[in-house]
Amino acid sequence: MIEMVIDARRKDLGGFEVGRVLPFHSRRMVGPFIFLDQMGPAEFAPGSNAIDVRPHPHIGLSTLTYLFEGEIMHRDNLGYTQAIRPGEVNWMTAGKGIVHSERTDPLKKSQGGPMHGMQAWIALPTEAEEADPAFYHHAEAALPSYESGGLFARLVAGEAYGASADVKISSPLFYVHWELKEGVRTAPPPGRGQGGMSERALYVAKGGIEIAGREYHAGQMIILEPDAEPTLKALTQSTVMALGGEPVGERLIWWNFVASSQDRIDQAKADWKAGRMNLPSEDDLEFIPLPDDPAPARAAPAPVEPKPTDPV
Repeated sequence: MIEMVIDARRKDLGGFEVGRVLPFHSRRMVGPFIFLDQMGPAEFAPGSNAIDVRPHPHIGLSTLTYLFEGEIMHRDNLGYTQAIRPGEVNWMTAGKGIVHSERTDPLKKSQGGPMHGMQAWIALPTEAEEADPAFYHHAEAALPSYESGGLFARLVAGEAYGASADVKISSPLFYVHWELKEGVRTAPPPGRGQGGMSERALYVAKGGIEIAGREYHAGQMIILEPDAEPTLKALTQSTVMALGGEPVGERLIWWNFVASSQDRIDQAKADWKAGRMNLPSEDDLEFIPLPDDPAPARAAPAPVEPKPTDPV
């Protein structure tokens, strides 16, 4: 039933840890999911930096931010400023290019508090790689959910279990959040043999689960065989993300750029270095330079070196 297991690699981003799951050296993608981070769990002290990711660019993908605890403020160069809170979705389609920042609001920073969530990048299909950039926010009430017998499920994006989330996806996928009490059993959406998605995975964000007599713990992604139809059991109170979809083809990933050709990534690097991608109007005093560019030539005030909290 299990194709492989990926252990999240813990990365310290200046006092804030993430678990990097995808891409992995022997498994770059699951369906269109090309990047997956677990943010935290962490407890920020009052006055700490918390989340402080300066403006940076993306191409060729959609980002999906989803929180269990905490709050993040999104700002982009389309003019959107949007706080995301637990159970909500920020869906940003980069397409031919977008710039955004992710920070903790100053008031929240002064108060401190928890932070725990997931960030996924979804590679766009070839015909949508150069789409116009867009941003959508979806409130908790707009996402299909189900609760019974110790199981809570929310469809974060895509289609599963006969439900459809109101998130503008570009290719077939599903992304489900489960909360399971100890001993509760459930099953992922069907695989290829039952007319479901070709590629599927489970990520244990908290707790532990059992599949076919084998135990898996927090920080592990379980890649399912295409035709497997497993049942999982929660060994303790657990948070699990189920995700999958249809492949969109081979993709290259460099820094924050995803593309089907090296030429396109090289162009994005040149565009960012030359200042051809505008910064958010409400967050334009600093930015993240290219990782391999120690002296970025860009029209913005006082560029600074990457902080430990910047994405890599």
